[in-house]
Amino acid sequence: MLRAVLVRVGRYVRAGSSFIIHNFPKMVVSFESKNLASELNYLAEQLQASTVEIGSDRVLNGSGTIWRSDGLIITNAHVIRGWQTSVKLSDGRVLKAKVTAQDPQRDLAVLRVDATDLPAVTVGDTNKLRVGELVLAVGNPLGITGALTMGIVHSLDGEGIEAIDPARQYDRKSSIPNLHSQKWIVADLQLAPGNSGGPLANVRGEVIGINTAIAGGLALAIPTQEVERFLNSPHRLTLGVTMRPILVPFPMKRVIGWWVLEVAIDSLAMAAGLVRGDIILCLNGTSFRNPEQFAYLLGKLKPGDRLLIEFLRDSKRYERSIVIGKPKGRGYGYALPRRSRVRD
Repeated sequence: MLRAVLVRVGRYVRAGSSFIIHNFPKMVVSFESKNLASELNYLAEQLQASTVEIGSDRVLNGSGTIWRSDGLIITNAHVIRGWQTSVKLSDGRVLKAKVTAQDPQRDLAVLRVDATDLPAVTVGDTNKLRVGELVLAVGNPLGITGALTMGIVHSLDGEGIEAIDPARQYDRKSSIPNLHSQKWIVADLQLAPGNSGGPLANVRGEVIGINTAIAGGLALAIPTQEVERFLNSPHRLTLGVTMRPILVPFPMKRVIGWWVLEVAIDSLAMAAGLVRGDIILCLNGTSFRNPEQFAYLLGKLKPGDRLLIEFLRDSKRYERSIVIGKPKGRGYGYALPRRSRVRD
């Protein structure tokens, strides 16, 4: 596949076997491959075959990525309307799809269609991704089926950014959950309404993210490891408390805390000994840089993990440690294992 020394993607002209960037006339981008056009065409065809349209002919909600050949499709939660929808494959088939899991906090959803031998993507390792790498995004923006856009990785940490949801970018800024705390792949490429849920891939054709939003002209994608974590544990852990964020004054600074208003029966919070009036300061040693981070930190945990809760009670600081058990009911609450200990 393509092996390139890439400085910046901009307007370019062909110069023998190289490309001269107009914005940087003294910088030459050299490609070892002499068949750039054919290789890009091959990549585009592979990614387009694994990208579906979600919605109907009248209302296109967004895109989806065929994650597994047995009919499992990944998209963004904000693309989904209800628990039933339809998808259009690249070969023209329109199939009914059932939403089997969705999490608005992570902005991810799983669809299932009754089909086999679908052209699934090759999932890449986001941990190997580097800033400056060339990436490609496929989707169905503005009704254009299988549109391909190209750019470079801008950063691998999207904290503290303002984002606009591509599906609503002309209306208002989006309050995307965990925007300031979730890890994002930020790429210098163009997205538009309809791109959400489509794949972001490297030049080897490996999908390394799910396109989700735009921020200041940059594209935001959810890394593949977050998608796999969601597939392994689609139901988000809940602490079982009603609470509100407050600023807690300390001698040197003020920090964000969560004031507990109510504790649910048979919840993790009750098992940890939390009571009304406690102020949660940290989860597993991590303080809250913003209110959204609380749900993000809980969402990273799974059964068997230990959760350390630091909180204030009557101006004194306490720590309680519990072990997360298996999900029960619909999976949105977790039980405490019998042998788990609660300790100060």
